Amino acid sequence: MSLIAVLAFDGVPGHQLTTPGLVFSAATGHHPWVDYDLRICAAPGFENTGGPAPFRVETPWGLEGLEDADTVLLPGCAGFRAEPAPAVTAALHAAAARGCRIGAIGTGTFVLAATGLLDGRAAATSRRHTEELARLHPAIDVDPDGAVVSHGPFHSAAGVLGGVDLCLHLVALDHGDSVVIETERQAFLQLRSPAGEVCATGPASSGGTLDDVIKWMEVNLHHPLTLADIAERAGLGIGPLTRRFRAETGLSPLQYLLRARIQLVQRLLERTDDPIERIATRTGLGTPANLRHQFHRCTDTTPGIYRNAFRSLASDLTWADRDEDPEPLNSRRLGAGSARHC
Repeated sequence: MSLIAVLAFDGVPGHQLTTPGLVFSAATGHHPWVDYDLRICAAPGFENTGGPAPFRVETPWGLEGLEDADTVLLPGCAGFRAEPAPAVTAALHAAAARGCRIGAIGTGTFVLAATGLLDGRAAATSRRHTEELARLHPAIDVDPDGAVVSHGPFHSAAGVLGGVDLCLHLVALDHGDSVVIETERQAFLQLRSPAGEVCATGPASSGGTLDDVIKWMEVNLHHPLTLADIAERAGLGIGPLTRRFRAETGLSPLQYLLRARIQLVQRLLERTDDPIERIATRTGLGTPANLRHQFHRCTDTTPGIYRNAFRSLASDLTWADRDEDPEPLNSRRLGAGSARHC
């Protein structure tokens, strides 16, 4: 398990405090082998989140909550220009000394910079504050683009939509791009699996024949695989293979195969301009008509609507930075359906 401590300063934008929970809970909830525990810790003087709709947060954790964390996140705050309390500086230095990963979101970079931990390193902050950060802390190489910047154990990014990019970046470092893609999809396109369904998007139990056959299936999605082909590859009879699949993935072999193909369709719709005809060939679904039928059956939406929804999301994530987003992304619903049991 990876423990993430979010250090809340007074006046933290509410969405910067809640977005890490949205991202890391989506990664954990949809990938059984991913295990994050999130802890909100109150910095000295913390009372409320910032406007325009401040709310109170009660947490049993103060700075002591950082002591056993694997990652510490510093969101922005209203008083980011003020010198952090000595106890905060000491806690962050102690975390860095024991090898803890530290991330800063938006103006949270000012807090980290004030501790001296970023001296001689590259960093990013909210775009409107890059010049100010560079002026106040000339020993830091400030990235004016506000993209995610990593330098050793320190990671920082602009605060657009609560540090979504930074949280996804950390998930990628821990578990790779495939987990990030599915996390992004589940968290922000509202593609929820029904209650009780086992996510079938990652490795099965380690050390068994099924690991190898699942990897083989995912590499060969473009081929017309049959149940007999899968059983032969696994070195099992069809009955034992089916029981093993259901025990380890919650799906039959062919259900798993279809779901893997639909998820590949989603990735190609998101990240390429390939026409449906080419996507149908690349994913082994054969014809555009079959792709549309299976995609709608599994997601309750069409490929065209899904592609437009994802690109609308990507456009939202490139909005000009602002201190506080009036409508956090986790309150929006986009026009894409749920990734159901296929």
